[in-house]
Amino acid sequence: MIRSGIILTLAALASGPAAAATEGTPFFSLYNTDIVVAIAFLIFIGILVYYRVPGMLGRMLDKRADSIRAELDEARALREEAQELRASYERKIREAEAQAKRIVERAREEAEQSAEEAKENLQRSIERRMQAAEDQIASAEAGAIRDVRNEAARVAVAAAGDVLSGQMSAQKANALINEGIETVEARLH
Repeated sequence: MIRSGIILTLAALASGPAAAATEGTPFFSLYNTDIVVAIAFLIFIGILVYYRVPGMLGRMLDKRADSIRAELDEARALREEAQELRASYERKIREAEAQAKRIVERAREEAEQSAEEAKENLQRSIERRMQAAEDQIASAEAGAIRDVRNEAARVAVAAAGDVLSGQMSAQKANALINEGIETVEARLH
């Protein structure tokens, strides 16, 4: 391959010697700069091939391609890890939101339960106070009835005393008794 490249280069140079020649100098002389440049170029290519520079360049490019491939694989792995972390954090956020909702719901239920208990306690307190008031009213009513009876008995005794002491007539005694009964009835109601 290298030989064919050299032959093609020489053939290209030899095909047009008349076009490149300067007046009065032969084409293949060191006075012709094209020939000097071509020879220097061929020597340079020969040195590169002798020291196996194209192979070294290929190995360097392969090494660079391998390092780029490794970096791409590492970047893919890092991207997948980042996506997993993101999914994990999103899952944790959803769990935290669900837990917050549960806490709020539990607090709402406890508040409703506390309000219901407070309402029941208030109702029981009102019922106890009503019962105490009714008991006081009943006690006052019993005391009033007792006082009326006592007063009626006193009036009856006084009337009987008047009847007996003054020898009242029966009609007057009955009037006094009826008056005592009416007094008792008025005080009872």
